[in-house]
Amino acid sequence: MAKRKGPRNYGFYEKFSYYLPGVADMFILLALLLLGTLLGSLLTIPFVALLGHEASSQYATFISYPLMFIPPMIYASIKSRNASMVVKGLKLDSSHFSPLGGTVCAILVMLGTLALGMASDPLTNLLPQMPAWLEDALKGLTSSDNILINFLLVSLFAPFFEERLCRGIILRGLLGNHLKPIWAIVISAAFFAFIHLNPWQALPAFLLGCLFGYVYYKTGSLQLTMLMHFTNNTFALVLANIDAFKDADKLSDVIGGQLYWILVAASTLLVVLIVRAFHRIPLEKTEGNFDPVKPLFEE
Repeated sequence: MAKRKGPRNYGFYEKFSYYLPGVADMFILLALLLLGTLLGSLLTIPFVALLGHEASSQYATFISYPLMFIPPMIYASIKSRNASMVVKGLKLDSSHFSPLGGTVCAILVMLGTLALGMASDPLTNLLPQMPAWLEDALKGLTSSDNILINFLLVSLFAPFFEERLCRGIILRGLLGNHLKPIWAIVISAAFFAFIHLNPWQALPAFLLGCLFGYVYYKTGSLQLTMLMHFTNNTFALVLANIDAFKDADKLSDVIGGQLYWILVAASTLLVVLIVRAFHRIPLEKTEGNFDPVKPLFEE
């Protein structure tokens, strides 16, 4: 007779606890994400037909963006539910903050996110000039004309959906399949970079993804990585609406030459110190600090 044990297989995080995708499944999730992108784009056609391209663009993105994540999330949910009866899972969100503490961790990750953005700025400056169409599209996502919609898209939707997929499902799955942590973090960061579909966003996304991944590996906290993502995107949203930064192609155009490099050096040092601080959190398991979840049933 089967005996019911452990948590029920539903809820904000628990729904995906038993799904630990390997590298092959990562490509399935990517294909489903691209399918969701196509479906979302098709659903925006009525908005464009009724309102015109410019008037509908923000509202269409508001609808299509979350829709692109539905196919991979449905797939992950089904796979988790099918495995939940007999397979041990790993929680998407844990709280391994000792000896730093949750509040200190939250402050450090916000500072580290901003510092890494500054430290990596010289690398992004090496990229060629961004195409005008992409520059206009990104400005549309940060302009003050639709500030509420842009805040929801950039600061709330992106951290919620992208962190849940890239860290909560993919990185946790790679680590749960005993892939070497450095490779699991790098591969999940590369996935995170790829889904941005352009090098001007992909390069900083990869670097941030490595930092997000390391924090997730050490703490098991998806809420911390969502906070990091929120911090990065909201800071970019704020900067884009400050007159001094609006029309600048590079950060170095606004900040003076010597001061710019002092800030880059100081930010690099700060990132190193913050990574060392998180290194102090002891690992309970080699696959990372993710709390185990028992199967729902066992014989």
